[in-house]
Amino acid sequence: MEQQFAQFEGRINYIFKNKQLLTQAFLHRSYLNEHRELGIEHNERLEFLGDAVLELAVTEHLYRKFPERPEGELTAFRSALVNTNTLASIAGSLGMGNYLLLSRGEEQDTGRARQYILANTFEALVGAIYLDQGYEPAASFISHTILPLTDEMVKNRLWQDHKSLFQEKAQEIESVTPSYRTLEEVGPDHDKHFTVGVYLKDTCVATGKGKSKQEAEQDAARLGLLARKWE
Repeated sequence: MEQQFAQFEGRINYIFKNKQLLTQAFLHRSYLNEHRELGIEHNERLEFLGDAVLELAVTEHLYRKFPERPEGELTAFRSALVNTNTLASIAGSLGMGNYLLLSRGEEQDTGRARQYILANTFEALVGAIYLDQGYEPAASFISHTILPLTDEMVKNRLWQDHKSLFQEKAQEIESVTPSYRTLEEVGPDHDKHFTVGVYLKDTCVATGKGKSKQEAEQDAARLGLLARKWE
């Protein structure tokens, strides 16, 4: 396992002083059910910490990069850079999926649940770097992985409020104001996952998922725009 993670350290150009933190970052709760002998905590607390570090680093970057932009736009920019889809994509590009420590059942899942696991693991990795050597190395890692996406995100308006656009199109084309319904809410308080449907009258146009109701609604609206070919 140590040799495997040494390859990953080379890939991200960061060497951990505390190797156990690196292992923990990839350790999903389900894996411990089958390997109770490890004696290492799963990665959810690291994820909680990494989420805060990630938000601070991205917020500081946006604050300095766009001095003329209002708070609302900066918030939308940040949400686009740290949402589940973005983090899972970056984790995938780093090959993090090859190092996940999962139960045999979780290993078989390649759908949306896998994206959540990858995004959560990326946050846990940020938390692990922060605990290992402090804020500056964690911020440096974020600056090399996430922040380069900023210009493309702004240029292509990937930060756009999908809910507002979906409502605009629905009212313009079908004379209907969309509504959103929470279809599922799972997980402990610190790691909730929501499934939300976007409806036109009684018709469910699309369902979205997210770590908050707001993120799930945005995801549903985004998929609704695709489903209706309104994008």
